[in-house]
Amino acid sequence: MTRNARPNIVLLMADDLGVGDLCCYGNNSVSTPNIDRLASEGVRLTQHLAAASMCTPSRAAFLTGRYPIRSGMVSPYNLNRALTWLGGSGGLPTNETTFAKLLQHRGYRTGLIGKWHLGLSCASRDDHCYHPLNHGFHYFYGVPFGLLSDCQASKTPELHRWLRIKLWISTVAIALVPFLLLIPKFAHWFSVPWKVITVFALLAFLVFISWYSSYGFTRRWNCILMRNHEIIQQPMKEEKVASLMLKEALAFIERVKREPFLLFFSFLHVHTPLISKEKFVGHSKYGRYGDNVEEMDWMVGKILDALDQECLANNTLVYFTSDNGGHLEPLDGAVQLGGWNGIYKGGKGMGGWEGGIRVPGIFRWPSVLEAGRVINEPTSLMDIYPTLSYIGGGILPQDRVIDGQNLMPLLEGRASHSDHEFLFHYCGVYLHTVRWHQKDCATVWKAHYVTPKFYPEGTGACYGSGICSCSGDVTYHDPPLLFDISRDPSEALPLNPDNEPLFDSVIKKMEAAIKEHRRTLTPVPQQFSVFNTIWKPWLQPCCGTFPFCGCDKEDDILSTAP
Repeated sequence: MTRNARPNIVLLMADDLGVGDLCCYGNNSVSTPNIDRLASEGVRLTQHLAAASMCTPSRAAFLTGRYPIRSGMVSPYNLNRALTWLGGSGGLPTNETTFAKLLQHRGYRTGLIGKWHLGLSCASRDDHCYHPLNHGFHYFYGVPFGLLSDCQASKTPELHRWLRIKLWISTVAIALVPFLLLIPKFAHWFSVPWKVITVFALLAFLVFISWYSSYGFTRRWNCILMRNHEIIQQPMKEEKVASLMLKEALAFIERVKREPFLLFFSFLHVHTPLISKEKFVGHSKYGRYGDNVEEMDWMVGKILDALDQECLANNTLVYFTSDNGGHLEPLDGAVQLGGWNGIYKGGKGMGGWEGGIRVPGIFRWPSVLEAGRVINEPTSLMDIYPTLSYIGGGILPQDRVIDGQNLMPLLEGRASHSDHEFLFHYCGVYLHTVRWHQKDCATVWKAHYVTPKFYPEGTGACYGSGICSCSGDVTYHDPPLLFDISRDPSEALPLNPDNEPLFDSVIKKMEAAIKEHRRTLTPVPQQFSVFNTIWKPWLQPCCGTFPFCGCDKEDDILSTAP
């Protein structure tokens, strides 16, 4: 097979898709013929791993080829594990070089359609320092934040739900004080100065405004649609966004088809609230979640059809993945709204358990990659960075550590062994788990130093809090929990010195690797600091005059079209 110079590149990333949600990965209750077609015509990775089990840090690692702790894109807190406000001041640092920027310098036309969730502005509302156009993309159409249940007015709030309940209770308690003070005053038990009553009333009002000005308008503040630097809809019409994104992706391919291009299509599917077009509602055997997966698969098919129609398929590398594993905790009554992670334990938000980080990984490049090939070696989303640099003729930055490895030797069959010896699985800033892929054999060891506490106990998820903790409500293991992933991928049979003679030597090797890894880390500004993650009115994107933000320019365009 021959590799053409500078192929087109189409990257398809789902949001919270479980590795067990696709037919080509063993699912028999959801129909995904288009993604299955990609797998049958290309190469399927069975041990493909996200660098984090949450979207923001995982996407930062994907774009930069580096563990997110290196760029400060990880949180020391359990509350804010991903960026929470478009009006916050954290984001992917401007000194990070994305694969889009590398390819842009090599003459590629680069476009991002869909979810960004890596920050927007630093110091003023319109500086857009973290915007996709400042990170190597020529064109952006999509959602600078992401999809939340808050984006649908009729749904139960998702963002900091339990914190909001506590804030409401606290506000009501404070608001009761001035009323309670009126009782002794009017009952003539004792005199309470009006000044005291007024101060408490004012305090209750200030407490209410301090949090309700952000949380009370989450849909308006976070759920917006942009084209490049312009806000198109605020709040966005969530039921139409997927169709608009697909239309923009097809238009982008049509515009740039005569030159090498990179299209990163970042789906809002299959994140809650699982918004599907009417024709897909009730379409699957697996309820609303299955309907949403099948709609996403249909969208993948439309993009593949466009490549076929333009005779671009043979010279286009198509890659499909998810940012992290399926989210187990979302429920509608007793019905699970999240994905299925197959045989793998855990899910989104769990730093080391396989279900939170093992994701689909499919590559198709008809003129180069052998169809139907399956690779069981450990690979990472961080590997996309050096892989795209290699096939696009880019030069990797020499002033920083790149943790990803070029996958082309493995994908083409020139190598049979992954270049990853150790992979480190973080939960926020905390190292929870280490994976060791022995160079001289196929064994893959995995040691958990920290694991989350499931609630209720034995359920396999953290239903009490909505997502598992990285610190505090966790279990520390000394010695660590050790598994042989190559023989026990579901992590059901922990090893110990009694049943594994290599236990002590394996742990010793891993601890030496941790020390070496930590020596390569350098202090960087923390993008998830308390200051960066709080909502700031002066940074809030606004279509109109703040705080009266709102517009729908998509409908305006449609209504004025001939």
